[in-house]
Parts: sequence; C-alpha cells; structure tokens
Amino acid sequence: MANYQSDIRFLDFLQNEFALSTVDIAVALRKHELDNSPLAMLLWQYGLVDIEQLERILDWLEDQS
Repeated sequence: MANYQSDIRFLDFLQNEFALSTVDIAVALRKHELDNSPLAMLLWQYGLVDIEQLERILDWLEDQS
C-alpha cells in the first residue's frame, strides 16, 4: 500500500462499500504483510468478496492512482 492516507481511504472503502469487518480486513492484512500479496486478491481468495466486488475494488484502486 502506498501511504497512510491512501491506506485509510482504501480500508474505509472496503468497510463502507462491502461491509467488511475489521476482523475480516485484519486477517487479509496479516497475510498481505507476510508475503506481500495484493490485498484485493487476498480478500477474494479468502472468500471475503466475490469476483464482481473484486472488480469494483480493482477499479477503485485504479481510479486512486
């Protein structure tokens, strides 16, 4: 993740748009920190978002860059 402000916006987006809990996000963040996998993909791999939601996440991330 790029910087603190963009990290906060991304986490807010995940919670507000997809109703992900802080626990769900924390699980994916731990894995992300361990092996530096893309967080969006981890959310999908763990079944926390579906493929359509993953596409929305990736679109949102692209719009932010």
